[in-house]
Amino acid sequence: MTDFVLVRVEGRTSILTLNRPEVLNAWHAPMRAQLVERLDAAEADPAIGAIVLTGAGQRAFGAGQDLNETKTFDADRAEDWMGEWERLYDRLRSLSKPLVIALNGVAAGSAFQVALLGDIRIGHPGVTMGQPEINSGIASVTGPWIMKEMLGLARTTELTLTGRMMDAQECHAIGLISRLVPQDQVLPAALALANELAAKPPVAMRLNKARFREVTEAGFRECIAAGIRNQREAYATGEPARMMEEFLAKRAARKAG
Repeated sequence: MTDFVLVRVEGRTSILTLNRPEVLNAWHAPMRAQLVERLDAAEADPAIGAIVLTGAGQRAFGAGQDLNETKTFDADRAEDWMGEWERLYDRLRSLSKPLVIALNGVAAGSAFQVALLGDIRIGHPGVTMGQPEINSGIASVTGPWIMKEMLGLARTTELTLTGRMMDAQECHAIGLISRLVPQDQVLPAALALANELAAKPPVAMRLNKARFREVTEAGFRECIAAGIRNQREAYATGEPARMMEEFLAKRAARKAG
């Protein structure tokens, strides 16, 4: 089986690496499923006290959804797709161990959302983050939910409707990136922080994280229900498939040129 999520352990930290660098670590169903499995294993291992999540290569933490997968969806598959995201997001939200995100490049769409579901984010000055899903015909529901929790409604509305990507300085200024370090120091800094967090009292860590989940649980479940409703409606119209085909064609033309 292809390892779409690599695992290595340093000290008491499990380092998980999204491993589809040829497509900028874009999500597809096998990578989502493997990440849940790797997170389950880290959560269950008493020798692991913290987790670092990063992306393979130098260009991207993750480019978001692989449009070559979603462009073929109908309404039923779109609902199943939302279920896959619910399983992954629920796993991230229910971790009792701290999760540090090492941002090694772009974090867009659902990869942006996964990054925000981590506890602390470390990046470098070349990182960009945002929610550009509207540009490829995907309606945003989970993204606006997590952004609103962290940024408020006004900025969330602007970012969702424009699809604008933010540079690292803006992300740091508004608190989405906790620390900016040189590019070659992102993973070492994330690992050092993770091992520091792993040494904290584990019961207090677990209870603190559980409380953060508790206060956002109702909003999370509502956004998943809304996501199923909205994605079924969108995919039934055929608009996402048309928009994704146009987006992919334009991207291929830019590469060819």
